[in-house]
Amino acid sequence: MSEAAVNEPMPQELASLLDVKPPVQSKADAFTRSFLKKSLQVGQKEKTQKQEGQRTQRQTEERDEVFDIKPEHQRYELFLPLHELWKQYIIDLCNGLHPNTNPQVVQTKLLKADFHGAIIKVVRSKCASYVGLTGILIQEFKHVFKIINQKNELKVIPKRHSVFEIEVNGFVSHIYGSRIEQRASERSAKKFKSKGAIDL
Repeated sequence: MSEAAVNEPMPQELASLLDVKPPVQSKADAFTRSFLKKSLQVGQKEKTQKQEGQRTQRQTEERDEVFDIKPEHQRYELFLPLHELWKQYIIDLCNGLHPNTNPQVVQTKLLKADFHGAIIKVVRSKCASYVGLTGILIQEFKHVFKIINQKNELKVIPKRHSVFEIEVNGFVSHIYGSRIEQRASERSAKKFKSKGAIDL
């Protein structure tokens, strides 16, 4: 007979049949059983949390890989067709860009537009090393732009404290990065104030 079977409490029916009183479980036994049960549950919970953490980290790494641009694809000429598409998109968005088009209307449309494919230039920045950087915008995140320049260099530029110049068919607009610290999808539904102080 196994030790576990010996330590098992006697069923009530058997105790009544044999006219035997089952031993009363001591407080020490009750405490020990309760402690072991809780310890096992905590161990299982920690193991589950560790597995969940590993799974989350793996998913994050996989998601980041999706947004990585492979070195062989970091070539300026590959994104020129995207720029042509973007220009057509902006022209359509502004109902055609004509010499008599109101620049304020173009500016308002640009603030809500998707910039993927735009050629942008940093004209002002708190960090002097960013000033003058020009390239096709290939990725936009909440706080940064990723552009590729004609030297096939990938540059990451923070939006905050930077002013960007965008030119479309002779219309030149200056966009304050601090005003567009949202993802493109969020920005399209945002209402922008026409005036206000800009912290550069």
